[in-house]
Amino acid sequence: MADFRALFQPHGGFFLIAGPCVLEDESTNLAVAEEVARVGERLGVPVIFKASFDKANRSSVGSPRGPGLDEGLRQLAKIKSGVGLPVTTDVHLPEQAVPVAEVVDVLQIPAFLCRQTDLVVAAAAVGRPLNLKKGQWMAPQDMANQVEKARHAGAQAIAVTERGTAFGYHNLVVDMRSFALMKEACGCPAVFDASHSVQLPAGAGTKSGGEPRYIKALAAAAAAAGADALFVEVHPEPASALSDAASMLRLDELEDLVARVLAVREALGAGESGTDA
Repeated sequence: MADFRALFQPHGGFFLIAGPCVLEDESTNLAVAEEVARVGERLGVPVIFKASFDKANRSSVGSPRGPGLDEGLRQLAKIKSGVGLPVTTDVHLPEQAVPVAEVVDVLQIPAFLCRQTDLVVAAAAVGRPLNLKKGQWMAPQDMANQVEKARHAGAQAIAVTERGTAFGYHNLVVDMRSFALMKEACGCPAVFDASHSVQLPAGAGTKSGGEPRYIKALAAAAAAAGADALFVEVHPEPASALSDAASMLRLDELEDLVARVLAVREALGAGESGTDA
């Protein structure tokens, strides 16, 4: 994808962010990246590979966190050069922004940390596109404040991501108005995180549960509601994934999911064209 930065502008076109939740062994990482790239090529969709080098907000002290900054960046660089995809990863601390930006193409701010001013400012200042995930407790339009922070710090390419809103204990709900509200308030693309939106936070005691059978329905609904891009965590065998195993999509279901989303977008566009006529 020659000009992926343009995707992080209003009306930049549909794109896909996909990969495992956390970096795993190198063979798994490469297998996922290669299939994600093939799906993008077959469907004509720009793709960004995502995996975290650290999951700093796990439910339990015993939960796997990932390979860490140095090893994680080495693995991401290998995926980027070997598969030819742009890559993204989470940053959790302001001091991580500069070394991460030396390797990755897009920096991502986790939902739990989206209001951490020092983190947002540091990530924005490095000049890479920025994906700001909406906190589970926030109204969609309130993300405008976080986007303003990032722009004030120098970010010129920003996306905001809907990943569900807390609905009582151990449950999330997706308000389909969110995409229109965030785009109107923030002036940047709105992404739908289809796998985290079916998460049941800490619902399995020492880890989060999930209901991945709803990923496809919610993704189609989000596309109809105006989502500009799709984020989904995938794994060849979700049950064996190191993180978020209960809410991930099987890798071999990714192409069908993206095809459904594209079909909804196409039908919506045709319907709007017919209405305009």
